[in-house]
Parts: sequence; C-alpha cells; structure tokens
Amino acid sequence: MDMARARTTLDSFNAVAEPRRRQMLGVLAEGELAVNDIVDSLGWHQPQVSKHLRVLLQVGLVRVRRDGRQRLYSVEAAPLKPIHDWAATFEHLWQHQLDRVKQRAEAKAALARDRGSVLPGGPGKT
Repeated sequence: MDMARARTTLDSFNAVAEPRRRQMLGVLAEGELAVNDIVDSLGWHQPQVSKHLRVLLQVGLVRVRRDGRQRLYSVEAAPLKPIHDWAATFEHLWQHQLDRVKQRAEAKAALARDRGSVLPGGPGKT
C-alpha cells in the first residue's frame, strides 16, 4: 500500500473527501445493502464499489455483517460525528448567507408589489 492510500484509509476526513465515497455513504445512509444492491443503486462496476467499501471499512465509516452468503453494509454513524462537528463550526457562515439571500428576495418581492400598485391597471387602480 502506498503512502497516499495509507493516509486516506486512516483518516475519515480524507476518506470522505472523495466524492464517490460520499455518494456511497449517501446510499448506505438509507439502509443496509449488499454489494450488488450498491452496484445497482450507483450504477458503478462491482470492483469500483468494492474498492471504495474497503476504504470506508478501514476508516470505520461503514460496518459489514454476514447474512448467509451475503455481506451487508451499513453506515457507522459514530465516526461521522467529528466530521459533522467540524462542519458545524461553519454553519453560522452559510446561515448568514442564507439570511442575506432571503432578505434580498423579500425586498425584491416587496418592490415588485409596490410597483404593481402604482402601475395603470395594477392593484392600486381605483
């Protein structure tokens, strides 16, 4: 195993930095799935699914259990908590941006209402 792969497989942050692994976690967040079901859901080739599952297993972001001949995979929530906590430190930044977008939209709507009430044939016509 090369050093880049070693770092990725030892750190949850690096593991989820890969967009395909985030996509896989999203599918698994809906419930436990067998590899073939993951392949079907994502439309990827089985070796690609297995490669990403192996990384997610190594960092502890997914768990696997046997059910007869099948191996069923699901999200392991606890290791995602540090990622959530880190991202939450920035929540005030995007909340502030959302508040600004909302204020601009409300101001634009109010301006459109005001203009409509003074236009000939508008709601303010008597």
